[in-house]
Amino acid sequence: MSDDAFEQGMAIRREVLGDEHVARAQANTTPFDAEFQRFITETAWGAVWSRPGLDRRTRHLITLAMLAALDKRDELAMHIGATVRTGVTEDDLKEVFLQVALYAGIPSAHAAFATAKRVLAEK
Repeated sequence: MSDDAFEQGMAIRREVLGDEHVARAQANTTPFDAEFQRFITETAWGAVWSRPGLDRRTRHLITLAMLAALDKRDELAMHIGATVRTGVTEDDLKEVFLQVALYAGIPSAHAAFATAKRVLAEK
């Protein structure tokens, strides 16, 4: 991909996850994972999150549901912390995790609620 796609991805990544998170990710990037970091920035943030078909809030709700369903707790925690920048509310989180319980299982939703309680308490 081009440098333009990378820059667009970085801008969206900063908008959603915040400058601190992106700066921390960049500071922790090594030659071992540099290509992976570029890949996720260009592909996830530049090519997918930039698409006009869904607004940022809706895209974030879907992301939260999938991370909860897949029990990806670290990524889920990061995205819960980012909800303040995408308009996702605590009530939205409750509804998403109830939906996860129904379609992906109660243990996944239970872990998601626990992760959200921890992240929200840290705010």
